[in-house]
Amino acid sequence: MAKKTQKSDFISSGLVAQNRRAHFDYAIGETFEAGLVLTGTEVKSLRQGHANINEAYGIVEGEELLMSNMFIAAYDNQGYASHVERRNRKLLLHHREIIKIINALNRKGSTLIAMKLYFDNHGRAKLLIGLGTGKKLYDKRETTKERDWNREKARLMAH
Repeated sequence: MAKKTQKSDFISSGLVAQNRRAHFDYAIGETFEAGLVLTGTEVKSLRQGHANINEAYGIVEGEELLMSNMFIAAYDNQGYASHVERRNRKLLLHHREIIKIINALNRKGSTLIAMKLYFDNHGRAKLLIGLGTGKKLYDKRETTKERDWNREKARLMAH
């Protein structure tokens, strides 16, 4: 039997999932806020915080942008209707933004990365996506070195 959830367990606004490795693995250039086309059980599962966007990436199909490999767990209290956990979900953006992203993706090495999944103040599911290029190993070392130096600098300034 499914665990009984309280009304207070649901996320009405705020962060649902975050891709922490996005800035480490990719050099993010420009970010966009996109809406998502979701089914009812997907939204209910998101409100419980059951999502993973670490491996999600954007693909182009015709003149539409889709987010592929985004995981939204099955809803606990589902009835007869459910959803596929990993499916391509349509991104809702302005036409100019879609054209800009498609042109950027046609360049070699560009990727559309999911960075944050959250509910806005109106209760709508939003996805922060970024256009990025993959970092090489030496770029990742540089990022680690810079992060360690900033941490050490903050420690020294505190004393």
